[in-house]
Amino acid sequence: MSHVVVGYDGTSESERAVRWAVREAQLRRLPLTVCHAWRWPYPISYIDYEGEATIRRMGEHLLDHGVAFARELAPGLKVNKRLKDGSAAPALLNEAGDAELIVVGSHEPDQMPVGSTALRVPAKADRPVLVVRSAAPRDGLVVVGVDGSAGADVALAFGFEEAALRGWRLRAVYGCWEPGAAPDGDLSLFGDEDRLRRAAGAVLERAVAPWRVKYPQVQAMTSLVLQSPREALFQAAEDATLMVVGARGTGVVEPLTLGATGDALLKHAPCTVAVVPNRTR
Repeated sequence: MSHVVVGYDGTSESERAVRWAVREAQLRRLPLTVCHAWRWPYPISYIDYEGEATIRRMGEHLLDHGVAFARELAPGLKVNKRLKDGSAAPALLNEAGDAELIVVGSHEPDQMPVGSTALRVPAKADRPVLVVRSAAPRDGLVVVGVDGSAGADVALAFGFEEAALRGWRLRAVYGCWEPGAAPDGDLSLFGDEDRLRRAAGAVLERAVAPWRVKYPQVQAMTSLVLQSPREALFQAAEDATLMVVGARGTGVVEPLTLGATGDALLKHAPCTVAVVPNRTR
């Protein structure tokens, strides 16, 4: 059965993630699974079975606290718990095999350590991942990065759905001022700004049009910016509640790392970021 999975480790960042995940589960009418990973912190050659059992019990206690917190936020919500042995990112990915959405907490902008779960999970997941950095207000704005690729289309699908569920506005942003973002790869457009605006504007409107039809209740705006995609999205992130990017658009994801734009947004954007893969199971 589909569900929403959230990682919990007792930190304030993970509590923010649980708050967001609870609301996602409510809006999507899905159960919530709170997941905590524990691991024996010493080399495998040194095993103290009593100490290992103690660490596991600590993990169970922490997980019970996260589950109780989720149930307190939403008394009628079905909340399951999963205690996993191992590192956090592989544990979450393993638990999310049939999940609709994965939710993880994040450090403040510019404070995310290398190898962070909030970087590793979006880079490997085959389903949308919400990396929560801020609270979800009642009145919000979803910003979606658009470049005319299939990755941008799945990002728009997720962004419009999220905006519809929450009653938020949506802005689709296309930063076209770099060769890789040129409409149809036509580099001659950079010699004529008016042609570039017309061509890129047509790509943007074509991308958004079917989603406006599917979600007429969403107040959807478009923004064409003569900047690089990264610059355009960082500028838009200042006003965003949620930033949505495709994980496998035009060259965004390698097997173990996010591309430059996605990686930079996860590390430095002031808002919550959703990374949506091109394909889900």
